[in-house]
Amino acid sequence: MPLASLKDICIDASDGDRTAGFWQLALHAQRTPHRTHPQFWWLTPGIGDAPVVWINDVPEAPPPVKTRVHLDLRLGTGETIAPLVAAGATVLLEPRPDEKWWLMRDPEGNEFCVFPPDGRPPRLYELVVDARDGAAQARWWRTVLGGDVEESGDFAAVTDGAGQTFENFVFRNVPEPKTVKNRLHWDVTLTDAAPDALVAAGATVLRAPDDENRWWIMADPEGNEFCAFPAGT
Repeated sequence: MPLASLKDICIDASDGDRTAGFWQLALHAQRTPHRTHPQFWWLTPGIGDAPVVWINDVPEAPPPVKTRVHLDLRLGTGETIAPLVAAGATVLLEPRPDEKWWLMRDPEGNEFCVFPPDGRPPRLYELVVDARDGAAQARWWRTVLGGDVEESGDFAAVTDGAGQTFENFVFRNVPEPKTVKNRLHWDVTLTDAAPDALVAAGATVLRAPDDENRWWIMADPEGNEFCAFPAGT
């Protein structure tokens, strides 16, 4: 049995309203402000079975380092990247013969990739995480989520993990270590009431539930932050 299931994805933003508007367009989502915290928005999928994406308004500006966690999108039939550019995205790299996708940056500075249509509806295609050891990271997250691991060169990916509505949860090898807090993270729902099994597997508790938060803030073996919610929430 998996130790947890994927719950949602969270993006920190210094301009939350603009960032929420951009990702509402990019994900074909419906945008709703939080009922008690106006600095939060959630984006519910308008097309397909995508996870909820939270936009969190934070005071700190993005650090001057490469985004270590990013989203890959897949365009729908007849779609182009033109609406994304009009909404404030920047094209960093055009598709090449060996890499058939656009590397882009959202108005907040977060990198993301856009893949051409494949005959299916537009969707969130992959969640991609830089790693010093991508295969070890993928195997660790398979321990947490279940599913399978596919390895290919410098990439390894979890497929069919619990709660995983996108195709691939990818870990790609990079030479540099993690140095700052990720501006994009994912949340999980625990199978149990507490994260003891995650800790036993190698996760670290960064902050336990308190008067402000009812969840655990944790880190995986390479230090990637994620939030863990107790079963039933």
